[in-house]
Amino acid sequence: MDRHALVSRHDVTWTKPQDVMPLGNGEFCFNADGTGLQTFGGNTMAHWAWHSFPLPAGVTMDQVPATGTFQQGRPTGADPFPANTQALHDWMRLNPHGLNLGRLRLHWSDGRDVAAREITNLTCQLNLWSGELTSSFDLAGVPVHVATCVHPTLDAVAVRIQSALLAGGQLEVTLDFPYPALKNSAWVGDFTKDDTAMTSLTRPAANRADFLRQVDATTYHARLAWSEGSELQPRADPGQTHHVFALRAPGRDTMEFTCVYALQGLGAAPPAVAETQTACAARWEAYWKSGGAIDLSGSKDPRWFELERRIVLSQYQMAAQSSGDFPPAEIGLMGIDPWGDRFHMEMVWWHLAHYALWDRWSMADTALGIYRRLLPSATARARQLGLKGAEWPKGVGPEGISQPWQGNVVLLWKQPHPIFFAELDYRLHPTRATLDKWADIVRQTAENMADYPTRDAQTGLYSLVPDMPPSEQGITRDTVFDLAYWRWALDQAQVWRERLGLAREPHWDEVRRQLAPLPVKDGLFVHSAEWTNTYPARAWEHPDPIGVFGMLPPIAGVDRETAHRTVLKVWTTWDWNRCWGWDFPWMAMAAARVGEPGLAVDALLKDSPKNAYDWRGVCTGGPGPYLPGNGGLLYATAMMAAGWDGAPDRPAPGFPGDGSWTVKWEGLKQAP
Repeated sequence: MDRHALVSRHDVTWTKPQDVMPLGNGEFCFNADGTGLQTFGGNTMAHWAWHSFPLPAGVTMDQVPATGTFQQGRPTGADPFPANTQALHDWMRLNPHGLNLGRLRLHWSDGRDVAAREITNLTCQLNLWSGELTSSFDLAGVPVHVATCVHPTLDAVAVRIQSALLAGGQLEVTLDFPYPALKNSAWVGDFTKDDTAMTSLTRPAANRADFLRQVDATTYHARLAWSEGSELQPRADPGQTHHVFALRAPGRDTMEFTCVYALQGLGAAPPAVAETQTACAARWEAYWKSGGAIDLSGSKDPRWFELERRIVLSQYQMAAQSSGDFPPAEIGLMGIDPWGDRFHMEMVWWHLAHYALWDRWSMADTALGIYRRLLPSATARARQLGLKGAEWPKGVGPEGISQPWQGNVVLLWKQPHPIFFAELDYRLHPTRATLDKWADIVRQTAENMADYPTRDAQTGLYSLVPDMPPSEQGITRDTVFDLAYWRWALDQAQVWRERLGLAREPHWDEVRRQLAPLPVKDGLFVHSAEWTNTYPARAWEHPDPIGVFGMLPPIAGVDRETAHRTVLKVWTTWDWNRCWGWDFPWMAMAAARVGEPGLAVDALLKDSPKNAYDWRGVCTGGPGPYLPGNGGLLYATAMMAAGWDGAPDRPAPGFPGDGSWTVKWEGLKQAP
């Protein structure tokens, strides 16, 4: 397969100066606008970068529940929050949040901001194979050329600018550090908070400046290194001199600089721009040559190019933003989302599971360490709720405090995920080391899952109650997807014990055997035992009934024909404009498994504002940029191309076999 041709035909070009493209290494992301910098917008984000506003007046840290909930004892419904604590609730809702590390932008040397109307003849291109962004434009009629890239292992951006405006002293680059603001547009942050934010500058070398940033309780570092002939000085703007610095190149038409950010020490001097460009290009070439690839160019269906574009650009976006120390926020590293950039533990699957099928597991493995890091708080949460094992949180930052929300402890489908990840890891690495790596997490997850259901003394059945389904339409009991996922995970946890040479846990088997039946009405899976009016009264939000036989492998006792009828019913009755970006690949997985490959492709390309992928290839199926859609697309298309356990024995079993689609693929792994 000619991977260079496959990737390069989807290089991204654009002509609007305000449009922002993420440039990243998975841990760090420099979001560049059409100027190659952040002149009109874009944030500099990293998975390690977190900030909290000061606590409200009269509130102390010992009043913040370490588990994220005040609830004591077994859940009975929505997660309660004490009366007269609105200020604490609001603080916990917003803190910690992602931190914009700094901004680099073009600026007129006389103090004026560059205006978008002053930029003409703009052409921007992201070369996917090299990872470099090039931008050419006229600024007030004078040509400007900018090349930008991010280092593969350092949290650093490297820039080369060429323009006569530099030599004439008319144009400069500013590095500024506003106080954090929960906004995604051009920064309008406060530069005057010298009582809570401080920027300390030291000059270790003639062409280098080190910055120590102290923002409330957060401390981090930045380093700027520049080419010979340039000079750095604080901006003289009133109220901004402590946080804004200008880099100029008088008499020279070329300026080069590298800006590095770090949580701890900065280490050695940063690499030069040319060195960073070489390292960046080597990283991206190696990435595109490794793992899986799907080429649809031989297809007769005219939609092939758009689907292939989404696949290629989703690979880029996830590699740029979603392979770092922590699971990503739903917005990735593009800015601040409505949840303050917390990572949602039910969404971790959609962000990271695809790496297994694309044979790039190492890009998920570090972030999946979140289960090990959060295990102490998860076990503490379980004990607080009167449960055994580990109760995984909902929306969290790295400290493990779950974000207050009514579904905090009753949104159940986040719970089995670590068992699914353990199985994905073992399929790729069937070793004792893998078993030991996940053993404690699998055990404590399963202990909690066996303890949560309540037993009816008359029927002997175990029920999931209270239970908020993935669709989040409210709190009910015995929801269809959760019951199916519970069955699969308890079965798999026993398989894990057997692999370890341990006896099966009798109580896990009892709960699994006596779980309430999956709710069915008129031959179709429905939302829950109480919500049987799924079609059409509840045919919106996440289509939970199709997840039973789609994302999940076949489960003993789950009827395939019921699953097939359900897929067809959901497809024709659902309000696809009231869904989220990952619902469409969820539907594609289910359609493929039940033998409807044409419907699977149609689901991936469904015309809906919630299934749009913008010019960058970013799914927009959330309240903004929405990377769970991109991750779901990658999982679904890999599964459709390479197949799944028990798939039909033909090439690309998830695509139509009528000749309309020619699917060339390599390096993919079968789905469970």
